[in-house]
Amino acid sequence: MFTKTVQVQFSALIQWSTQGLLSCSYRGSLRNQTLFSHGLFQRPVSTSCALCGKTRRSPNKSEISEKKLTRYFVDYRRVKFVAGSGGKGACTFHSEPRKEWGGPDGGNGGDGGSIILKVNKQVKSLSAVAALYLGDSGEAGGSKNCYGRNGKVTFIPVPAGTIVTEQGKVVADLSVHGQEFVVVHGGAGGKGNRFFLSNENRAPMTATPGEQGEERVLQLELRTMAHAGLVGFPNAGKSSLLRAISNAKPAVASYPFTTLNPHVGIIKYRDHEQVAVADIPGLIRGAHLNRGLGVSFLRHIERCRFLLFVLDLSDPNPWVQLDHLRFELDQYEPGLSRRPQVVVANKLDLPQARENLEALRARISQRVIAVSALTGQNTEELILHLRELYDGYLQAGDGATGQAPLTW
Repeated sequence: MFTKTVQVQFSALIQWSTQGLLSCSYRGSLRNQTLFSHGLFQRPVSTSCALCGKTRRSPNKSEISEKKLTRYFVDYRRVKFVAGSGGKGACTFHSEPRKEWGGPDGGNGGDGGSIILKVNKQVKSLSAVAALYLGDSGEAGGSKNCYGRNGKVTFIPVPAGTIVTEQGKVVADLSVHGQEFVVVHGGAGGKGNRFFLSNENRAPMTATPGEQGEERVLQLELRTMAHAGLVGFPNAGKSSLLRAISNAKPAVASYPFTTLNPHVGIIKYRDHEQVAVADIPGLIRGAHLNRGLGVSFLRHIERCRFLLFVLDLSDPNPWVQLDHLRFELDQYEPGLSRRPQVVVANKLDLPQARENLEALRARISQRVIAVSALTGQNTEELILHLRELYDGYLQAGDGATGQAPLTW
């Protein structure tokens, strides 16, 4: 009897699976089916049917436009920090049957929560930083000598390269992953009347309130962390050059000021070393006077350990561009233009570029690397020279900040 029941169930199950397979509308499902074994039967399952298969998204993500990226990338914030206040102490006395003189049992209040800035290498902008942060306050003390709970510590993630200033003075330089800076300390909790118990005062009625937390207004500035910086006038081909030598994909167009925010590209070598190159938005004459948002662009160059002056060979006098760029850097920070550098003459594919290149090399004594970002001509020489500058930077160390050399 039991054997007949099992046979009937298995025959019904096989019939159900066959009907489900034949009902599949995809023609290739019978040919591309997979048999999954379980116990005493096998059920064919189609893996290529559009109805049965799992929907997969396109692996190619749409690139964010430069206009949308401007909303997300923020390199300056003025933030007000208010730490949590301490909880007040309790003034209570022990009350218990047949215990007339229980004494004071008021507990202390909890400490207020502090606010800490913490560097996170996954964060690339200050866009997530709010304008106001309020710390958690401590809880008040209770009876039976119960202490109040301390306020939670508030951690604010910031990108590497964040400078914290207060009234024009630098108070913290956050450049290492995991580095922390306590912005404001929470207030201490108040004392309950149990704290004031002594031989002279057996029934104190005193309890103190909690202290107020610290309050500060600070400015957060983000300065791009990169080994090399592309410095040039608008429409000199810096973004195209970055696309040609690295894996970055900044916006490229035929009009000036295409790049509104710095982009960082990584050059990978065969020995697994990586060099970070930053595309600084184009500078104009008078940038040190904050013309054309010059100061907001120039501060990103401070972190770069060597510079790449990108000159436009379509200009008949490219050496004039170099003089103006060095002047703007020196006016912003004396000695900034004397860092290790290389002159990159871009747009070598233009007809008049050869003549302008010879005139440029006759005017300046330092090395000039002529490239074409459009066709990729001679970009290998530039990549090898960047590696030479990087090796020299590692050997010399980062003496300017006293920290270990920047590595990616």
